[in-house]
Amino acid sequence: MTFKSDIATLAGKSSYWFLHTFMGGGSSLPGKITTKIDPNVLTELGKNYDVIIVSGTNGKTLTTALIVQVLKEKYNEILTNKSGSNMIQGIVSTFLEAKKPRNGQKPIAVIEVDEANVKLIVEQIKPKMFVLTNIFRDQLDRYGEIYTTYQKILDGIELDPSATVISNGDDPIFNSVELPNPQIYYGFENQPASGNFKAHANTDGIICPICHHILHYHYLIYANLGDYFCPNCGYHRPELKYKVTSVENQTPVESKFDIDNHQYQISVGGTYNIYNALAAYAVGRELGVTPEQIKHSFDANERIFGRQEEIHIGDKDVTIILVKNPVGTNQVIDLLTTENEPFSFMALLNANYADGIDTSWIWDGEFERLPKMNIQQFETGGSRYKDITFRLKVAGVPDDKHIVQPDLEKVVDDIKKMPTKKVYILATYTAMMQVRSILAKRGYIKGGQN
Repeated sequence: MTFKSDIATLAGKSSYWFLHTFMGGGSSLPGKITTKIDPNVLTELGKNYDVIIVSGTNGKTLTTALIVQVLKEKYNEILTNKSGSNMIQGIVSTFLEAKKPRNGQKPIAVIEVDEANVKLIVEQIKPKMFVLTNIFRDQLDRYGEIYTTYQKILDGIELDPSATVISNGDDPIFNSVELPNPQIYYGFENQPASGNFKAHANTDGIICPICHHILHYHYLIYANLGDYFCPNCGYHRPELKYKVTSVENQTPVESKFDIDNHQYQISVGGTYNIYNALAAYAVGRELGVTPEQIKHSFDANERIFGRQEEIHIGDKDVTIILVKNPVGTNQVIDLLTTENEPFSFMALLNANYADGIDTSWIWDGEFERLPKMNIQQFETGGSRYKDITFRLKVAGVPDDKHIVQPDLEKVVDDIKKMPTKKVYILATYTAMMQVRSILAKRGYIKGGQN
């Protein structure tokens, strides 16, 4: 280490110790202090690790957690930013937290990275592997359209052409640019490739990147993900190395499916989470983890905070789910259709920087499906409660079943008053963190806002 990086690391580790000893935690402040002293400190902190970078619009946190679970079957030392703090300060904090390897085995770091921060990270650390989940329209004020978002990731990948890129082959954008890197694709191959139809007109990423005609599909999984092809120029989905070969059963709390004809189960619902599990499977297989070991890891997987996190509040079973863009929201709404019992529904909308300031995305969410479900009570809140309240009103939610409560403290109070045992809370990032902080203060969960 240089003298500068030594001082920066000492300052960061000291602040990390203080915050976690006396203040209950803090995921990014130590990194902010460290990078202020030495902006390139990550070069030193990460040089002894095999680094796997996980990026994309949706699914980064759960995919990262599942990869960690899978790799624990083979590796003793795995570093990860489990809090989901995925910008450079949070990632530096993660490395500051790391302990020295015990057995001489080179440790692995599985790091979730915000799309706009991939280049910043790769400028200092050369990864072993990139894992890409999907690219959807998200936080337009930060990222722009999907091609701009993907370019931010590419700017990082292009700095290290030796790193393997494992990406979602069902997403047309990931096959749109030739890379010198070794490339591996995963996706769904659970239906006959016999259809010929288009995705919904309001779907992102359905233009052929070669000739700019509308893509067609043999089958769709959701949004623009599926077995795509261009009838004009012949552009088509690449060959998949790792495949979901069947989906057996889905509920709000469980998914059963086959990958490469091996049976698996994860304790979260939603087709999007099957993609996350498939990505983790692909990483594991590439690094020598057996299908049997992967099954063991999936059976033991833990819920990730805010990603279908289940919390018991009094006699209520509460599930908190992060939402931040139309595709993710629609997948959660799909998930709710698998709920067989009556439930209550809360939607909490903030518009801070971490959420995305532009809330217009809610108008592309399929909220019109909610009044048709067995929802006994609706509640809306958060700093942009007026926006989400009006959106649900337009969607047809009746006024006599709809509570409006801007104050999140009172929202938490209202959970116990809901008429159903099951309560689903859909929240943007900072709203989710605020709710968790309130729940932590009241003793319902450990930890809260980091």
